[in-house]
Amino acid sequence: MITRRSVQWVLPVMIATLVILFLAALSLGDVQVTMADMIAVLTGQETGLKRLVLLSWRLPQTLCAIIIGAALALAGAIFQTLTRNPLGSPDVIGFSTGAYTGALMSLLFFGGGYAALAAGAVGGGLITAIVVTLLAYRGGLDGFRLVIVGIGISALLTSLNGYLLLTARVEVARAASVWGIGSLSGLRWEQAAPTAVLLIVAIAAVLPMTRSMHQFELGDTLAIGTGVALERLRWGMVLGGVVLVALATAVTGPIAFVALAAPQIARRITGAGQTQPLTVMLTGSIVLLASDLIAMHAIPGIQLPVGVLTVCVGGVYLVWLLISETRKKA
Repeated sequence: MITRRSVQWVLPVMIATLVILFLAALSLGDVQVTMADMIAVLTGQETGLKRLVLLSWRLPQTLCAIIIGAALALAGAIFQTLTRNPLGSPDVIGFSTGAYTGALMSLLFFGGGYAALAAGAVGGGLITAIVVTLLAYRGGLDGFRLVIVGIGISALLTSLNGYLLLTARVEVARAASVWGIGSLSGLRWEQAAPTAVLLIVAIAAVLPMTRSMHQFELGDTLAIGTGVALERLRWGMVLGGVVLVALATAVTGPIAFVALAAPQIARRITGAGQTQPLTVMLTGSIVLLASDLIAMHAIPGIQLPVGVLTVCVGGVYLVWLLISETRKKA
């Protein structure tokens, strides 16, 4: 349930911000596209270069940024709720790294292709989630233990990824390294359309389970007392969260820290003590789309992968979050 504060002004402001960013993403670039040009394209009056730039190049990239940002943010909210820890994001606990490992193996050994990358990413993410959960499970799933085990598994997988890249053919390793930074550049409808459809389906499947996220935040005992089938729902949410991360990773590579930061930013914006999936997803879309705009246009003549920017900003945020959590426990 959305808080009253969100209904009054937060949601409209967030939606308006997303619309402004969406229009800016369609407009900015070497080929300037004005609102008049957009209307001309939509009405069929413009059939030249601007139509190609708008519909074939910028629109799929922008829509993917919105949908992937929402998916990563929702996945982050799921894992932070399950672990009851703001560090319990798929970036930190290794699930994103596992998805990248699976997709990387698919790229190196089976030649890539979206279907193969998606299958490899989902498989790698699920295997990592199972291993981390089993190693962290001791008569229950402790959030702090899950984070610590996840960090260790993530470090091992990062080493494995480095080894795979070192032993691969030069041209394949170069392509995999660029893809591994995390980038939305160059997305076309061939990649964007199946990604958008699959992520929308996955989000629709996960959202009903998030209705019980508030009970999870109250603790296992109270959650069971309110009728939640705790273990079944927990594994369902783990599966849903991993699928969201893996599908996003398969098309863009691993984009770090959106899943970590977006749920916490959404909480602070709304002033809600509980996770609100809608505001979390809007925050994720805004964060990723704004980051992509800055990465593409901040330095004239240079287009950075969005993953470079999110790593820089997210690293600072992670340090701040670690300091804040340490002070709370002190």
